[in-house]
Amino acid sequence: RIVYAMSELGLNASAKFKKSARTVGDVLGKYHPHGDIACYEAMVLMAQPFSYRYPLVDGQGNWGAPDDPKSFAAMRYTESRLSKYSELLLSELGQGTADWVPNFDGTLQEPKMLPARLPNILL
Repeated sequence: RIVYAMSELGLNASAKFKKSARTVGDVLGKYHPHGDIACYEAMVLMAQPFSYRYPLVDGQGNWGAPDDPKSFAAMRYTESRLSKYSELLLSELGQGTADWVPNFDGTLQEPKMLPARLPNILL
């Protein structure tokens, strides 16, 4: 949901960085109306190159360190956009490769899962 919301905000790999709080707010308001801290921590993991072999989020600011991954800055200080790898995951989204489901209040559609050219578990 985070990656999809970032794509809907236009935060592709060549876009200017945007405050992470904006992304978290968009995810909570449109797709996942639960805790903002949990959403931000998931986003942090996606931005840490020592947590994901191919990070899904390109981050600017303090996103933690390998010896203390929970030492990241608050969402109001960090900025983010999608990584080039995320754009690859999203490239086939509009080609009928994903099933769409209504969001929590039925006002928007979201992909049930993101299509991938290769299963991420293999990478």
